Amino acid sequence: MAEADFEPLLDLSIRVLRADLERLGRCDPERRRRRMREGFDPLMMRAIEGEGGLLGCIATAEAADHVELYGFYIEPSAQGQGLGAAVFAALRAELPALPIRIEVLKGSRARRFWERQGFRFVSSQDFDDLMERSAEKRIAASADHLGAAKAGD
Repeated sequence: MAEADFEPLLDLSIRVLRADLERLGRCDPERRRRRMREGFDPLMMRAIEGEGGLLGCIATAEAADHVELYGFYIEPSAQGQGLGAAVFAALRAELPALPIRIEVLKGSRARRFWERQGFRFVSSQDFDDLMERSAEKRIAASADHLGAAKAGD
């Protein structure tokens, strides 16, 4: 991603978040612009593309004891079709075996999505719920190792 992607991603984030922000009385495009600008790092963000072009984005930041997932937006017309789960599964396979955290707007239907992905409620803030998915072992690497050992028997 590049700096030139900021405006299209800002527009996408507003379309994705609008209903929840309106419900919370916090739908302010200028505030959204400031918040997105503060966290916008093109090197950390990845585009989610499909036949129609840009369908979304996702970003992560690694800390010593967890991975923060943020900026995960899927074009509203592409939601509910398994794209978000597929993107998260692919990303999860690349991440270190650390807990993964995400903030979700209170009352958002996104919370149910994250619960289906194995996240659990941790704490509540003024407008967000913090959710976390516990660290998982990298079973695939162990299975590959076992398969190689059996082949040599």
